[in-house]
Amino acid sequence: MERIPELELMESDEQARAYSEADFSAPHQMFVDLFLKEFGTGFTGVVLDLGCGPADIAVRFAKAYPQSRIHGVDGSKAMLEYGKRRLHEKGIEKNITLIHGRIPDCKLPLDRYDCIIVNSLLHHLPEPGILWTTIRNFAARHAIIFVMDLIRPGSTGEALHIVEKYCSNEPQILKDDFYNSLLAAYTIKEVKHQLMEAGMEYLDVKRVSDRHLLVSGKMKT
Repeated sequence: MERIPELELMESDEQARAYSEADFSAPHQMFVDLFLKEFGTGFTGVVLDLGCGPADIAVRFAKAYPQSRIHGVDGSKAMLEYGKRRLHEKGIEKNITLIHGRIPDCKLPLDRYDCIIVNSLLHHLPEPGILWTTIRNFAARHAIIFVMDLIRPGSTGEALHIVEKYCSNEPQILKDDFYNSLLAAYTIKEVKHQLMEAGMEYLDVKRVSDRHLLVSGKMKT
């Protein structure tokens, strides 16, 4: 199935609210658990969370790594408003800083980061190279890179099946967004090609669920 691009940002309050209130506990906790499995419990550096949305993964990461600091960036002000509420509710505002900005031109507090995490941003971007260039620009030497995203299904029918399997009880707007995201996602082969073009082919790419791929490893330069 050919890729069908979708809108880059979820800017409406309705979209942001539906995403923030949806039950993403399984894939978001899987993200953190996979990081723990691969890199252990001792990380204490500064993390850049690109496309942080309403900050659910940032909160989960901060709980797993309480000595770390996280700078979360998102281009949607609506998403960040829900993120700020989440940080206040969880009482961890001192650990996480949320920043409004769009890559690759966003202004960040630091020039380099010890770790860059990304969840479900790649398929939203108009050009995939934007993500990999941003990572290269902001990653410190030997920084940890951890990028999870959707995998494009083989057909629209398969995409609809995945939506019903995981979002049957969610609002229709969330189902529509999930379906569009699946159609906009990349295959593992395509991501490997993107990494080769970016000079980051040494990073590992693998399937980690029926709908997710993971790019992970440490920067060499």
